[in-house]
Amino acid sequence: MKRRTFLSTLGAGLAAGLGAPRAMAGDPPRPNILWLVSEDTSPDLGCYGNPLVHTPHLDRLAEQGARYDAALATCPVCSPARSAMMTGMYQTSIGAHNHRSHREDGHTLPEPVRVITHYFREAGYFVTNGRGTDWERPGKTDWNFTPSDSPFDGADWAQRAPGQPFFAQYNFSLTHRDFVRDPERPIDPAQLELPPYYPDTPLVRRDWADYLESLQVLDRQIGALLKRLEDEGLADNTIVVYHGDHGRPHVRDKQWLYEGGIRVPLIVRKPGGAGAGKVSKDLVSLIDLAPTMMRWAGITPPAHLQGQALEDIAQREFVVSARDRCDETVDRIRCLRTKRYKYIRNFYPDRPYTQFNAYKKLQYPALGVLEQWKAEGKLNEAQQAFMAERRPEEELYDLRADPHELENLAKNIEYKQLLERMRGQLDQWIADTNDQGALPEPAAVTNHWLEEARGRFEKTMQQRGLAVDATPVDHVAWWEKKLLG
Repeated sequence: MKRRTFLSTLGAGLAAGLGAPRAMAGDPPRPNILWLVSEDTSPDLGCYGNPLVHTPHLDRLAEQGARYDAALATCPVCSPARSAMMTGMYQTSIGAHNHRSHREDGHTLPEPVRVITHYFREAGYFVTNGRGTDWERPGKTDWNFTPSDSPFDGADWAQRAPGQPFFAQYNFSLTHRDFVRDPERPIDPAQLELPPYYPDTPLVRRDWADYLESLQVLDRQIGALLKRLEDEGLADNTIVVYHGDHGRPHVRDKQWLYEGGIRVPLIVRKPGGAGAGKVSKDLVSLIDLAPTMMRWAGITPPAHLQGQALEDIAQREFVVSARDRCDETVDRIRCLRTKRYKYIRNFYPDRPYTQFNAYKKLQYPALGVLEQWKAEGKLNEAQQAFMAERRPEEELYDLRADPHELENLAKNIEYKQLLERMRGQLDQWIADTNDQGALPEPAAVTNHWLEEARGRFEKTMQQRGLAVDATPVDHVAWWEKKLLG
C-alpha cells in the first residue's frame, strides 16, 4: 500500500469509523492511569524467575495484577520504540523509525496520528510525564517527531484539579548505562549464568551483575511511587502499568531483534484485583498499550491505531519488530515472532553485526573482550557467529528449543514451509503498514550523525586516556580498572 493511500485510509477510518474518542455512556468514574517505564530492561526480575534479583515491589505488583511473558517492543532502541508506544503506531509507519531522527527539522506526525495523551486530555484527564525519582521534573520523551500540540499538562499528578482523573507516566533511567550498583543487596558475579554468546570473564560477570543490581534499585524507586499512590488514597482507582521500553543494554541485546533486545517485562494491575495472579503467554506489542488504556478509561480508541487491546490478542498469530539506523550506524532489520518461532530478515547481510557504533564501542566492556578473543582465536561457536564479517539474509529460530537463538534453521529443509510462510507474512506486513524503512535518509542526516559520533568517540577516548585507534586489549584494560579496581 502506498503512503498516500495508507494515510487516506487512516483518515477515512477515523472519520467514518469510530470518530473522535469520547466517554462511553453510563461509565463509572474514570480510573487514573499510572504508567511506569524503565529504560533498557529485559524480564530479569524476580517475578520472571531470576533467583538472584530481589525485586519485592514489582513481584508484589505482579501478584496483584497480570504478568505478561511475551511482551515485545516494536524496536530495540529507545526513540523509535517510544515513538511507537506513545502513538499506538509502528514507528516504521509514521516515519519515526531511525533512532534520534527529526531532532531539528520539525517533522510532525502524519494525519490523523496523535500522541495518545491528546485523547486522554479530550476526555478530561490531566496528563503528566515525570521522572521516577524526581516527581516534579519532566520525564523523558525521546520521540522522533515534533508533536502538533503540547503532549503533557505537567510533570506530576499533584498538579491536577481536585478530583480530576490523571494519566501519569514516569520514566526510570537507572537501568540505562552507566548502571547503579546496589550496596544494600550486592549480587555475587560468580553466581551468574551468562548467555553462551557472552565471553565468561570476571569483567563481563561484573558488568552483568551491575545491570542486575540496578534492577533492584529500580524496584525500590517504583516501590516508593506505589507507596505514595496508596498514601494519597488513589490506589483503589488507579490502573498501574509497568514495562521496559526495550531490552537490556548488552551485546547482542539492545539494538538487535533477538529476545534480549525486544522482549520486555510487562505487569498490569487493575483496580479491584481483577485478573490478580494471571500469567499470560499471549503475544503483546507495546503499541497495544495505547488502545488498551483508552478502552479501560472509557475512551473509544481511534480507528487508525495499529495495536490491539489486551482483551483481543489471544488469537494473534505474530507480532513484528524493526530496527533501522541507530545513531551513526545505518541498518535495516525486521523480525516476525510467533509464540514459538522467530523469523529475522537482514537487509544488509554484507555488513557485520558489529559494524562500528560509538555508543557500543564506548559502553560495552563485553564487546572489547569479544574483539580481543576474535583476534586471539578464542571465540566459541556461539560467539563466532555474532562476530562474523557477514550476516545471513534470513534467520529462523525455534524459541522453545533454542531460547538463546543460536541455531539458525533458515537453511534447514525441514523448515522450508515455515520459512516461506513467515517470509510471506513479513512481506505482507511491510506492504500493509507502509513500512518506510526502504526509503533512504538524506545524506545530510546520516552525515550529521556520523560526525556527531566521531566527535563524541574521540572526546571520550581522550578523556579515558586512550588513543582513538586503541586496541581491544587497551579497551578491556580500561574497563577492568573501572569496574574491577
